[in-house]
Amino acid sequence: MPRDKTKSHERIVKAAKKEFLKYGYADASLRRIADVAGIQVSGLYKHFPSKEEMFAALVEPAVKGFYALYAQIEDEYFEELEKGIVADDFDGQQETVRMMAYLYDHIDEFALVINKSRGTKYEDFTHDVAKLEEEVTMRYMDRCRQAGFPVKELDSREFHLLVTAYIESVFQAVSHGFTKEEAMHYAKTLEEFYTPAWKAWIGF
Repeated sequence: MPRDKTKSHERIVKAAKKEFLKYGYADASLRRIADVAGIQVSGLYKHFPSKEEMFAALVEPAVKGFYALYAQIEDEYFEELEKGIVADDFDGQQETVRMMAYLYDHIDEFALVINKSRGTKYEDFTHDVAKLEEEVTMRYMDRCRQAGFPVKELDSREFHLLVTAYIESVFQAVSHGFTKEEAMHYAKTLEEFYTPAWKAWIGF
């Protein structure tokens, strides 16, 4: 009878996650992963073509889910604006709280992405999200102007730094090892801190 590769795969995934969380991608050892999984190093390549593919298999579903949530929140902002309702003036927005909850529902994956991904395509994840936030916010503010809201003009460099600081502040909860309870409290604090600034920019 053929050997059950499912159990081997599960052992490899578990061992790889433990290894990457402890050592990071750059310093992770395929030999240690293989030893913990109880197979030869050559056996790893029957499941993953490379160490980076192994890392990606662990984090990519969570990363895709994060971007899907971000797109959903973005759609909600623009849909409400079409009704004449500006962000944070309608119930259930709480962008920061929702993002934080998602991060902590997949905390191992985002601990890897945010803290342990040097040397992979995910090492610029925070920067990529900040760039996306900047582009979306600029588009939203332009739409607000078109709708007649007195949106303030901001220096582009200052705007870039402020948006980047906001995104980095969200991910800092993961970087600093907050528990989920601590992170969710922190997310609400961030909402209270940043919301008046966003409203001031839009002219409230």
